[in-house]
Amino acid sequence: MLRSIPFRHSSLLKSVYANGRTLSTLPASSSLGCLPTTHSPVVSKLAFFNSVTGDGSKIPSYRVLDALGTPIEGAEVPEISEQFARRLYENMQLLPTIDDILCSGQRQGRIPFYATSYGEEAAVIGSAAALADDDEVLSQYRETGVLLWRGFHLDGIMAQVYGNHEDSGKGRQIAVHYGSKEHHFHTISSPLATQIPQAAGVGFALKRDPARRSKNVACVFFGEGAASEGDFHAGMLFASTVPSPTLFLARNNGFAISTPNSQQFYGDGISARGPGYGVDTVRVDGNDVLAVLSAVKEARRRCLEGGRAVLVEMMTYRIGHHSTSDDSYVYRERQEVEDRKKNDNPITRFRLFMESRGWWNDMDEQELVFRLRRDVIKAFKRAEPVKKPELKDLFADVYAEEPWNIREQREELAALLKKYGQVWEPWRSELRTLKDGGKELSD
Repeated sequence: MLRSIPFRHSSLLKSVYANGRTLSTLPASSSLGCLPTTHSPVVSKLAFFNSVTGDGSKIPSYRVLDALGTPIEGAEVPEISEQFARRLYENMQLLPTIDDILCSGQRQGRIPFYATSYGEEAAVIGSAAALADDDEVLSQYRETGVLLWRGFHLDGIMAQVYGNHEDSGKGRQIAVHYGSKEHHFHTISSPLATQIPQAAGVGFALKRDPARRSKNVACVFFGEGAASEGDFHAGMLFASTVPSPTLFLARNNGFAISTPNSQQFYGDGISARGPGYGVDTVRVDGNDVLAVLSAVKEARRRCLEGGRAVLVEMMTYRIGHHSTSDDSYVYRERQEVEDRKKNDNPITRFRLFMESRGWWNDMDEQELVFRLRRDVIKAFKRAEPVKKPELKDLFADVYAEEPWNIREQREELAALLKKYGQVWEPWRSELRTLKDGGKELSD
């Protein structure tokens, strides 16, 4: 049994407490003072904690609209115009239209790979609308909507998934790994979470640039699965310690490919990690586009005002498969997916809100659905016969000056083409798909 032990101050302790001073050099927040170099108050009772909230409860989720599109009690609806609301809704509807066409195209063997945004339309479009168009975005796989919001054309989407010569990436990337310097959208990388520490570096660069300091943020999107990688912690540590205006947007959609949340972490989601790094944090209903819009806009303001990192966790549910290489019904019930799609659909929720304002009706819906599908199919068919990039592009752009090993590889391929290019049918047929037929390299 522990007992309180009588204790008499030594002469040394008496001198430390002389003149009313405590052991801490910081202002005391209790009668027992604080530990040196911290603001942590000293207490005499042993206590453990396992929550970032004072009462041990879960971190709350910010919401504006309920599942029926009705503002919840006490919610402050952001002031948006009918025109802006229509733009939000049309971009949200465009995402599943693209997903439908390109998923079908992949199953038909017309494109090699695809990843959808089903169920995350509000999180992506709401975030895009809250950012400045010249904020630097480092994305993962489901943020096509950010590019679309910034004016990236459907032809650019199709050129990338086909990998033809109109693709700004010259066909070098796997499908849905977009990039656009013009739209401040950094090219997506396949390895999970690599963009997170990169974003912290981009944020630091923005802070050091007099022309962009206090004007732009680095915004990084990632899923809760990526937050299980070490790169997440490296990025958070760097952005919070330096600090830098880096906006961390976590899409917690329930599954990291085949791994549900329950097998990824035991704590209170991704939000609980923010305070550990001293980062302002908020959790938001990711199916509510107005809540996402408000939360990300405020998070961005805090980033700029303090020049520091902010974390936003958007709670969503991945309706689609992880990608066309995945069958999610192996690890979750089909009925569960259908129920979530029907009962808590982000597009339906916002449509109901717009209808309640008199901003939308059935005729508007029919016209939009027809127009979007027509435009996506047109762009898809247009991109299919476009030739692949020139073969010489395989060796270009990586180095300012071509190194000896790249030159040797280029010369070796040119020699092989000259010898076999027109006599071996597999090579001959492949060369016909290239813009220049490989002639510039082989001549």
